[in-house]
Amino acid sequence: MAQQTKTFYSCQQCGLQSPKWLGKCPDCGQWNSLVEETRVVTKGGAARALPPAGKPQLLSEVKISEEDRICCGILELDRVLGGGVVPGSLTLIGGDPGIGKSTLLLQAIDRLAANGKALYVTAEESTRQVKLRGDRLGVASPNLYLLAETSLEAVFERVRELRPSFLVIDSIQTIHTAALESAPGSVSQVRECAARLMQQAKGEGVPTFIVGHVTKDGAIAGPRMLEHLVDTVLYFEGDPGHPYRILRAVKNRFGSTNEIGVFSMVEAGLQEVANPSELFLAERPVGVAGSAVVPSLEGSRPILVELQALVSGSSLGNPRRTTMGIDHNRVSLLVAVLEKKIGLSLMAQDIFLNVAGGVRLVEPAIDLGVMAALASSHRNRPIPERTILFGEVGLAGEVRAVSRPELRVKEAARLGFDRCLLPAGNLKNLESPPGMRLCGVRSAEEALDQLFE
Repeated sequence: MAQQTKTFYSCQQCGLQSPKWLGKCPDCGQWNSLVEETRVVTKGGAARALPPAGKPQLLSEVKISEEDRICCGILELDRVLGGGVVPGSLTLIGGDPGIGKSTLLLQAIDRLAANGKALYVTAEESTRQVKLRGDRLGVASPNLYLLAETSLEAVFERVRELRPSFLVIDSIQTIHTAALESAPGSVSQVRECAARLMQQAKGEGVPTFIVGHVTKDGAIAGPRMLEHLVDTVLYFEGDPGHPYRILRAVKNRFGSTNEIGVFSMVEAGLQEVANPSELFLAERPVGVAGSAVVPSLEGSRPILVELQALVSGSSLGNPRRTTMGIDHNRVSLLVAVLEKKIGLSLMAQDIFLNVAGGVRLVEPAIDLGVMAALASSHRNRPIPERTILFGEVGLAGEVRAVSRPELRVKEAARLGFDRCLLPAGNLKNLESPPGMRLCGVRSAEEALDQLFE
């Protein structure tokens, strides 16, 4: 069959393909993102043979079992994955450079190797560099194999020879296939390599982990299709100034996307944090205005975190509004409620809000805590040390009920808190733990009156 080379231009941001070069991508709006690529086209038939067709099977006859999951020995990772690794799954883990992606996978694959052969493919480092890091982490499994290779075809050849039970590709942006002439890391290469890795994982039933780099705005580098192809997408988050790391699932076909795993980066690698609430509150200052403790629910796990607010007079025409770990728009909304419904004058004030420990909070149940921290700093009156509060605040200043209040209250009582301000709608059928006093509030104004009475 005759072959010819076809030239096209591919957007490195969204994957759009165009027959001619464009200065601005018409799909994502990115400037100067179209790069010339080539593809070999076969005339007179398909370029590759089709795989044998599968046999249809009744849905009721498909057998599944929880025993199919394989625990990797790292409880925090198992929690995020939904209870363990599923055979044939393809998992993508992304994060900032140096956050600990390779460290986590090397520790995980070392423990998974107790269940069978494991192959760690490094396309960025030499085997000696991986060995040095493995010695520091205490990796010593006799079933763990290393391969320094950038060619996907060569990787598949070694996989056929070794027949591993687990596979790690570090990273998808440095692996390339000879079927395309474009450079490694391009949209076409990333898409093609990921698709073939998915076929390999599903066909052989080998759980596969791939590492993905992130762009400057925090998204996985490469086409959005990459996240659609894989079964699970994990993001490794953390503040470089803190030793804590948060593993969060944004897509999971085999479990919840609300669970998080908490790790601490130490000299010997990543250590699990079984009780993150105590860790995040360990250095909390006592008797300081602007500090509030809120119970945030991450999946099925309640975590107590400290919100720190600083409100001070501004010498600027436009006062600053700086937030870390919480949505800026949400804070602006709550500041407006404080001004309109509570009567606090914040128009000429600089506002700084931080979630201690480098944690990122997204649920609205922390609204009441945010408003209390801001009011505490503005009035220079500290919130009682053993008091927690939670609840969603509406634009009218009302405090709305939130989910799973019993878990939040129990976690607070376990850590020695004796007073909880919560939505009045959550008091119904809610049992108070021993030593805990529950105070239901219907508005943010009522909550602040009780705090500073």
